[in-house]
Amino acid sequence: MSLLSQVKTGISYPPPRIICYGLAGIGKTTLAASAPKAILIDIEGGAEGTGMARFPQATSFDTVIEQIAALIKEDHEYKTLVIDSIDHLEKLIWIKTASRLKVSNIHEMPYGRGFSEAISEWQYLIKGLETLRARREMAVIILAHSEVKRYDDPSSDPYDRHQIALHKAASALIQEWADAVLFYGWKVTTKVSDGGFGRRIVRGKGNGARLIHTEERPAALAKNRYAMPDIIEIPDSPADAWDTLASHIPYFSAQSAPSNNQLTDA
Repeated sequence: MSLLSQVKTGISYPPPRIICYGLAGIGKTTLAASAPKAILIDIEGGAEGTGMARFPQATSFDTVIEQIAALIKEDHEYKTLVIDSIDHLEKLIWIKTASRLKVSNIHEMPYGRGFSEAISEWQYLIKGLETLRARREMAVIILAHSEVKRYDDPSSDPYDRHQIALHKAASALIQEWADAVLFYGWKVTTKVSDGGFGRRIVRGKGNGARLIHTEERPAALAKNRYAMPDIIEIPDSPADAWDTLASHIPYFSAQSAPSNNQLTDA
């Protein structure tokens, strides 16, 4: 077969690779549970209330890999893999790496070598997820918690911002792999009042509204490859929340994907 015969034309929408991170309790798992025909690799535990199809809770990195392999090899109708959460998975990866290196803890290794070694496990995970996307055409949604870290911006003074709660080497790798890194947070407004003696008091106020940030800003790390609006306001209804997000992701919007994870009859 010649190379020219393999040339593709037109627009195609491969299954997306999405990282959604944010504050605890904001509804990341509930949002992902409404993705089309979703199945959960449950590392955190406590996802029973979502009603999502799920594997038994994974307590080792090998178990996570086995669950991904089952989705690759066995017949099923699932269309979206959800991993909750990647920061809990990181701890399992550290245990696996320490076992491979025959040390009790990767923190014991000098000069951060343990975290560098753990990249091999991360790469193996990504290889499995890419095989799943290629062979089963499954979307991947990875959930994570956020943490506030100092960011040294070379163009300005350092400042604090929300980032994925991962070691920096793993975070950089997973961000590069992802098509979208989305920060899920509360909508906050500020009110300035007079504190007397020339003092200004600034208080944050929230009204319960949720926002997804899709582009990097000083407040939060984010990116996307889909020309999404920089901020998406998310409705309270779980189904409406997913439909609102999915409408900005071509793979889902082009298929008019259903907003639930119920399987069709075989």
